[in-house]
Amino acid sequence: MGIFNRGLSKTRKSFFGRIANMLGNTEIDEDTWDDIEALLIQADLGVNTTTRVIQALKARGITKNDELQAALREELLNLLSFPPTLNISGRELSIILVVGVNGSGKTTSIGKLAHRLSLAGRKVMLAAGDTFRAAAIDQLKLWGEKVNVPVIANQPGSDPAALVYDATVAAKARGYEILIVDTAGRLHTNYNLMEELAKIRAVSSKVVPDAPHEVLLVLDGTTGQNALQQAKKFKEMIDVTGVIITKLDGTPKGGMVFSVFDDLNLPVHYIGLGEGINDLVLFNPEIFVKSLFDEN
Repeated sequence: MGIFNRGLSKTRKSFFGRIANMLGNTEIDEDTWDDIEALLIQADLGVNTTTRVIQALKARGITKNDELQAALREELLNLLSFPPTLNISGRELSIILVVGVNGSGKTTSIGKLAHRLSLAGRKVMLAAGDTFRAAAIDQLKLWGEKVNVPVIANQPGSDPAALVYDATVAAKARGYEILIVDTAGRLHTNYNLMEELAKIRAVSSKVVPDAPHEVLLVLDGTTGQNALQQAKKFKEMIDVTGVIITKLDGTPKGGMVFSVFDDLNLPVHYIGLGEGINDLVLFNPEIFVKSLFDEN
């Protein structure tokens, strides 16, 4: 639980800790509800999710503030669920497509995910599908070296769909179990680039039936509700299956995690709580909520 406490300290100190300190053994009044609502919105739960939480709390008929803190924890936990196991077993080769806008921490998350899967004994290969930026290709290669995972890459400016096809063929021929595909950091408003993601998806399925088996969207936790608008566009275009939320250690906006579940109905598989190679951690709802209120 230590990494959760450390990584979520800014959100805890800024908002949820203030809620915990605010609630004592006094009667609840309208000012109490207004204060909690304001703090939850500031923590980036979003208006819709905050409204649902407040309504659920009021429906409990609670009269004392000290009862309200426990109820708030329960209602927040009710919004979350444990992520399902990634669909990367039971076949010769599983393909994970990773999408997201520039600067979200996508390539770094791929490297850390490859490290996690390798430590679990899986044979992992990476594909540098962001062919538009030489720096992105180089960054993925560096991560491949760092975590001892091979990277299939091509020259900058080459066709990303062709690269993904070649990487899929190579991974299958060489007996790799998992291929993780990096993609260009697309602005969600750019229709042509989003269509290209669909093309990449179609190309991978030519070699491996039903591929990709997971489409993970990387969201920058520091952007809060703005990240949710991006997520909605990606979900419309490419059938996202799950989410990785990065940089939660650097923001007081950790409440946006609740909106991902509540507004998008998508599971959060991993959260980034630091810059270290092991700081991409499996999402645990119970520890997450506890860490938002308690330092220990």
